[in-house]
Amino acid sequence: MELRLTQDGTPTLFHPGYGEAYHPRQGALLQARRLYLEKTLTHLHPAPRVLEVGFGLGVNFRVALESALLRGVRLSYLAVEREPLPKEVLAAIRLPLPGAERVFGEILRAWPAERFQGPWGELRLFFLDAREVALPARWATAVFLDPFSPRANPEAWSLPVLLKLRKSLKRGGRLATYSAQSAFRRALLLAGFRVHRVPGVGKREWTVGIALGAPPG
Repeated sequence: MELRLTQDGTPTLFHPGYGEAYHPRQGALLQARRLYLEKTLTHLHPAPRVLEVGFGLGVNFRVALESALLRGVRLSYLAVEREPLPKEVLAAIRLPLPGAERVFGEILRAWPAERFQGPWGELRLFFLDAREVALPARWATAVFLDPFSPRANPEAWSLPVLLKLRKSLKRGGRLATYSAQSAFRRALLLAGFRVHRVPGVGKREWTVGIALGAPPG
């Protein structure tokens, strides 16, 4: 894999198998904050429970954790990752998030365990395909949908996966993602989300889905 520097000064990796980087060139940290943290309102929630598809380099987790630490709240985080990276690779991706980096360093010492706990909260990892994982019902306050793109990794954006995510979200919970693909947005509607187009950074639009009413089926 090739290390690349994004425009906000934070690093990412280019994955040759998918032909894509883990983060946009505009900034790994910028996307994590502006899209995943803020568009799901996780930065305001008094007891955030985040479900992520695509743990990758752990950037979204670290940003959510730093926010929780600064606010003095506990973070519960459940992540699905089909291809976990070696701890040496993860350790090379350093971020200007002092509290989160300290905790992430402790996590990496035991990586790739599937459960980590501390006074900061809890991280659980499922090293599985998103189509195969069993998720807790009505658990999450937010979903960070951040796998490789629908073109490179269509399974992670499929209706069966979106239905799982909808059923795992609490009523009023939000899903955020960088994809604005029309086929994906139609599937999001079928999965029981109210779909919103929101202005993106580095691209015209991002997508937010809000879980309202009972999930289908």
